Amino acid sequence: MKEKVLVSACLLGVNCKYEGGNNENKQVLKYLEDKEVIPICPEIMGGLPTPRDPSERVGNKVFSNKGIDVTENFKRGAEETFKLAKKLNVTKAILKARSPSCGYQKIYDGTFKHQQIDGHGITAELLKDNNFTILTEEEIAKIYNEN
Repeated sequence: MKEKVLVSACLLGVNCKYEGGNNENKQVLKYLEDKEVIPICPEIMGGLPTPRDPSERVGNKVFSNKGIDVTENFKRGAEETFKLAKKLNVTKAILKARSPSCGYQKIYDGTFKHQQIDGHGITAELLKDNNFTILTEEEIAKIYNEN
């Protein structure tokens, strides 16, 4: 039976990134070749459109670059992602680094100046708190660069 993995849809080439594009990652695609992939975009799952204003996390809140509080959308997306994972018996995720939803260990600081701080996106935090194994495309790159 193939290992099931939640994957940020943008890393798979789905045009769901805030500006309408994607973050397709060849190394992630290679890593997933023998796995069952469950694509997710917590921001869309939380009711936000594509394209949408960029957002960053500030404490327990998420704000767009126009100052609009989109925290509830991000929380709803995280909860929907978690419900899907539980339903499908998934405990591993490959998430987009630094995203206010999916960022793991490092996220942008809320100034919209590409400055990073320690922390997790809303979805990554919920999954981490429920003992998921989380990788970003940066950890996947390290796997391939070490071989």
